Amino acid sequence: MQAVHLLRAAAAATLIFGFQTAHAADAQSCANRGDLDDMYCDANKDLVADTPTDPAKQKTPSTLVFTYTPVEDPAVYANIFKPFTDYLSQCTGKRVVFYQVQSNAAEIEAMRSGRLHVGGFSTGPTAFAVNIAGAVPFAVKGYEDGFQGYNLIVIVKKDSPYKTLGDLKGKKLAHTSPSSNSGHMAPVALFPKEGLTPDKDYKVIFSGKHDQSVMGVNSGDYDAAAVASDVFHRMAERGQIKEDDFRVIYRSEKFPTSSFAYAHDLAPEFRDKMLKCFYDYRFPDEMKKAFDGADRFYPVTYEKDWAIVRQVAESGGERFNRAAYDKETAKSKGKQ
Repeated sequence: MQAVHLLRAAAAATLIFGFQTAHAADAQSCANRGDLDDMYCDANKDLVADTPTDPAKQKTPSTLVFTYTPVEDPAVYANIFKPFTDYLSQCTGKRVVFYQVQSNAAEIEAMRSGRLHVGGFSTGPTAFAVNIAGAVPFAVKGYEDGFQGYNLIVIVKKDSPYKTLGDLKGKKLAHTSPSSNSGHMAPVALFPKEGLTPDKDYKVIFSGKHDQSVMGVNSGDYDAAAVASDVFHRMAERGQIKEDDFRVIYRSEKFPTSSFAYAHDLAPEFRDKMLKCFYDYRFPDEMKKAFDGADRFYPVTYEKDWAIVRQVAESGGERFNRAAYDKETAKSKGKQ
């Protein structure tokens, strides 16, 4: 019996050593990686993970798993995207399921682990998804002449005394989550120029989601909130809030809205077929209403169209690498 245990232990050690050796060899054979995690490579320097060169590592899923960033209740988006997921199933010839995720971190980890094949990521988490999960952004909701964007806005109650960002010193101001562009990273980078420094002039309170920040201002839990303008307007259109009950005291320049990205290891033939399905699709009326009139998936690249997002992060001394991701995820859990 002892000999059997020894043989099993030796076999396990051999497997572990083999995996570590292969991983080390892969790491050494990668000429360029940038901020990508060690399991990815960027030989063509377009800032996203390359498709594995080994065909055995390329995937053609029997069931295509799709999701959308949890900026609000995930069940809302499962219903909104139902016409599209039905179409995508017919177009690709694959069963398509909508995977409801409860946080940006859960969505990123799902793609990294291979459980998620394609999905929408919020603007800030897109960069973490690229570097940590091997996500490859390919589209943004848009129109015939361009993609849809949004502004970082700061909202207060209409009857509040606050007129400028400077008036919020010492007040309760909600951010959404550490990896969110409009909900945290942009305020950290942009507010100091307006005379308000987060975690110095006020204590950052993480609400978890944009809609929770808006509702928190509405209920009086927060004096103000930094949120994405598109989420704010959609909540008003659905009747969750009345825009007239709020006042916008700050508005940033335009950012791209959530990206749609696929897992880097999808087999090229299947990937290209799937992308054509996305690009050819035109939103039905219910989706256009939900997404501020956008009627299609507009082609984008991470290298070009996320440059402004990376610039905001870098101006605040932030990076989208594994160390930053682990730090921000821990911070989010600590401040909720």
